[in-house]
Amino acid sequence: MTIKLIALDLDGTTLNSKGRLTERTRNVLEKAISKGINVVVATGRCYSALPEEIIWICGIQYALTSNGAQIKDLRSGETLMSNCMDPFSVEESADVLSRYDYMTEVFTDGKAYIEKKNYDEIASGGITYRYRDYVLRTRNPVEDAMGFMIEHKHAIENINIFFDDQEDKKRMWHVLSEISNVTVTSSLDNNWELGGANTSKAAALEELCRVLDVHKKEIMACGDSLNDKDMLMEAGIPVAVGNAKDVIKEIASYITGTNNEDGVAEAIEKFAL
Repeated sequence: MTIKLIALDLDGTTLNSKGRLTERTRNVLEKAISKGINVVVATGRCYSALPEEIIWICGIQYALTSNGAQIKDLRSGETLMSNCMDPFSVEESADVLSRYDYMTEVFTDGKAYIEKKNYDEIASGGITYRYRDYVLRTRNPVEDAMGFMIEHKHAIENINIFFDDQEDKKRMWHVLSEISNVTVTSSLDNNWELGGANTSKAAALEELCRVLDVHKKEIMACGDSLNDKDMLMEAGIPVAVGNAKDVIKEIASYITGTNNEDGVAEAIEKFAL
């Protein structure tokens, strides 16, 4: 089988547990690109939070960001597709979330925004269940996250809700799934992510493959979390890294090494090179 496109989740998959791209994985990505394979980023991160070491790989041209809410051309900065949340769903989400005191982030126009009080608590070390350096580097503080959400309701890519307690996360699944016309997914053990009714990495990948004239059987996709499930189901070769959730391993045709064992590099070498 000829692989023409490799779709890669970042956190927990292509990047190691320190959030870094190893030299081996970078070399394998560059080798795949040199053979004419489209290497595509498919991430829950917004555009501005993409790691520079990924963007610096000049052969990576496309990124599916905010769980597929946008398709970005990394070379031109152009947005090829945008699939934001319905404004009425954003209003309903803000109404529901305002009843609770969970940390909430809002993605719009390729950037991520967080309540200033949460930003300051993370900066001071008062909140420890978030990666401090990552938040300070990629999040923009606003005084009123819910008000900001409503103000930008026509261009909300994604809403992230974080939990310090796993029982709170379990309870909120039922609350969030009742919001109209949203998808509820997760990329981390301590969060839920709200997107548009038809927003997913899979939908964005399908659109990009239509543009590039790539068929499903010519796609290899690698992932680790719930927000990767539909994307893997869209691929001819769905690959789960060794540290992936069980639900991802169950649908994978191959389980590679963990993200700390260069599992993505191993899989690319096996199936594409």
